[in-house]
Amino acid sequence: MVLIYIDHSEGEIKKSSYEALTYGVELAKLLGTEANGLITGTIHGDAAELGKYGISKVFQVNKPELNTIDAAVLTKVIAQAANDTGAKEIVFSHNTTAKTIAPRVAVRLKAGLVSGVTSLPDLTSGFVIRKSVFSGKAFANVKMNTDIKVISINPNSFHISKNETGNAEVIQLDIPVPASSIKVISVNKVRGEVPLTEAEIVVSAGRGLKGPENWGMVEELAKTLHAATACSRPVADSGWRPHHEHVGQTGIQIAPDLYIALGISGAIQHLAGVNRSKTIVVINKDPEAPFFKSADYGIVGDVFEVVPKLIEEIKKIQ
Repeated sequence: MVLIYIDHSEGEIKKSSYEALTYGVELAKLLGTEANGLITGTIHGDAAELGKYGISKVFQVNKPELNTIDAAVLTKVIAQAANDTGAKEIVFSHNTTAKTIAPRVAVRLKAGLVSGVTSLPDLTSGFVIRKSVFSGKAFANVKMNTDIKVISINPNSFHISKNETGNAEVIQLDIPVPASSIKVISVNKVRGEVPLTEAEIVVSAGRGLKGPENWGMVEELAKTLHAATACSRPVADSGWRPHHEHVGQTGIQIAPDLYIALGISGAIQHLAGVNRSKTIVVINKDPEAPFFKSADYGIVGDVFEVVPKLIEEIKKIQ
């Protein structure tokens, strides 16, 4: 049985969890078994409706103390749920939560772990699965020999598949929740129109914008496209933009459908955080900017001239 962990924030299921559901259901079909979901804590809405994504059952440990992420506590609960349900494959989305929890779960279950998975396994010679390595610059085929397997899939690697009808059976698991050793004093939330890690379109800018006073142009383009905003590391280090918008090897790694880079040269550290984007558009006045080598589309021109015209044309189409 394939068990898919359904991650949520403040009761709202994350987009990456729906991608994990799609992957887990396809994996179960490939293995000739069933796919079920696992929820820890409380979500908004009816968990049974997750059956529209192809799962048969939703196992839930509905205890409010699980709404706060404590890696040690969640690890014990998830591992116990996997044992109680007889799961042989446990699927996570390779997001911040899974990066903390999946390795711990694998250790407790004495399972093999492959993170950053980008495809379904090849079963012709065992269980061979492809993953992203070297910050997305290459792929590795990994053979898993363990009886229990823990897999985390790269966000935005799989399109979400949903049916109009379908209900899953919701089963409550009575798993004891150990006391947490962490006490949350305060929570500072990042607010924005579109969360960067969930965004399908991202508009990012670098030092080519010359200063924070010019960022209104970036935000207007993002608003027009219903996109999230991001920046390069020098911009965040200079205090032009908050650090939670920094994308790159030392910042947030993203994989949107469309990434638009304005005035960013495209150093290898920046590319490491965005090279999994489906389509990359680069606008830069330097024709020798390295980013053009990785771009699907490039415009050699001054961002202060190109972007306003781009916004105008997009608004005409809309």
